[in-house]
Amino acid sequence: MSLALGMGERGDAAARVSNGYRWAQLALGVICMVMIANLQYGWTLFVTPMDQAHGWGRPAIQVAFTIFVLMQTWLVPVEGWLIDRFGPRIAVCLGGFLVGAAWILNSIADSLALLYLGAALGGIGAGVVYSASVGNALKWFPDRRGLAAGIVAGGFGGGSALTVIPIASMIAEQGYKAAFFWFGLGQGLVVMLAALALRAPERGETPEAPKAVQQAQTTRDFAPKEVLKTPLFWVLYAMFTMVGAGGLMAIAQLGPMAKDYQVAGVPVSILGLTLPALQFALSIDRVMNGLTRPFFGWVSDHIGRENTMFIAFALEGFGILALMHWAHDPFLFVLLSGFVFFAWGEIYSLFPSICTDTYGRKFATANYGMLYTAKGTAALLVPVSAVLQQATGSWDGVFIAAIAADLTAAVLAFFVVKPMRRRMAGMPAAAGTAPAHVPPMAVIAGESVR
Repeated sequence: MSLALGMGERGDAAARVSNGYRWAQLALGVICMVMIANLQYGWTLFVTPMDQAHGWGRPAIQVAFTIFVLMQTWLVPVEGWLIDRFGPRIAVCLGGFLVGAAWILNSIADSLALLYLGAALGGIGAGVVYSASVGNALKWFPDRRGLAAGIVAGGFGGGSALTVIPIASMIAEQGYKAAFFWFGLGQGLVVMLAALALRAPERGETPEAPKAVQQAQTTRDFAPKEVLKTPLFWVLYAMFTMVGAGGLMAIAQLGPMAKDYQVAGVPVSILGLTLPALQFALSIDRVMNGLTRPFFGWVSDHIGRENTMFIAFALEGFGILALMHWAHDPFLFVLLSGFVFFAWGEIYSLFPSICTDTYGRKFATANYGMLYTAKGTAALLVPVSAVLQQATGSWDGVFIAAIAADLTAAVLAFFVVKPMRRRMAGMPAAAGTAPAHVPPMAVIAGESVR
């Protein structure tokens, strides 16, 4: 099997595009991500109005959220393979159409069956847009992979921040159906327009990663079936599932949680701005969830992916512990929920970066797509959290489970993933080839290895 040039393709330097063009491609990805953010992060605003209008019950409505996440994630490996093969343009355009159609269908849904269908269409469309945008970032920026993935993922994490208040206001004034229709139409159209200028880099168009980069980057490209044979992939998958579950629960249940703690409508003032606690929390959460992705991506470029994971996952566990104790205080509810999201959202920059560092960039979209299905697995626990809360009358059990998962993932990152990657890096490949279970790494912690 031929080896890839792991630290960047050594094509003719004259073939390289300008940095401005690379950043323009990144910006298009960010725009697309912003436009699909509300499908996940704006969902909590619609749960109570739909329940009041139809009496379907929270657990039944949250099944739609789970369907959305499952369809967004579990089809991504196939979508990613097609995007790697044929490019992002047509795929993202189709994804934008499905994103718009999903919310328009939600606006006329008068049964759970139609609501679930809208969730499925939205999940497929969002998955295509998400995987293409992140995959493109990973390919265009081998020299700043953590930062680039973080910036694009930040568009998804923080993209709904500016629309939380407009959506909430439209729901209050015109009803949730109008909000679904108009925001769905606008979001879909913008994605389709941005897709027209997207493309993947050709060989030699991107720079090499600097020799001082603090990462272990593979010297070959692993096909998806090879990735599945490596134990490290499954450790990363388990970690992604554990950390993802707590954050998805918070995204879907923050509105109901605020109402159960009787803080949702209580005015909170921070830095001269006064809003009801739930609206304030949603706005801050989206901002923090967006900022954390490029921030921790940048940090991981300098101190290593595993070290950054250990710090961030541990912070999230302690943040949830604090929220469990003080969620009844409106001011602390706002601040602590923001802190939890800041310590959670970085998974969407760290996992794609470590995946591409380990398995190469040729199949980056498909390989990360397989890992990204862990988000779908984690989403299966969201309805369970609603049932558990209703059965016990308390959120404590849900909080404790999330804390345990976060701290376990932190320990795995530092004490399992880190030594596994070092052992893989230290094992020499045969001349001209590399076994499927041994990806030779180019650099670890700034030191060259053979």
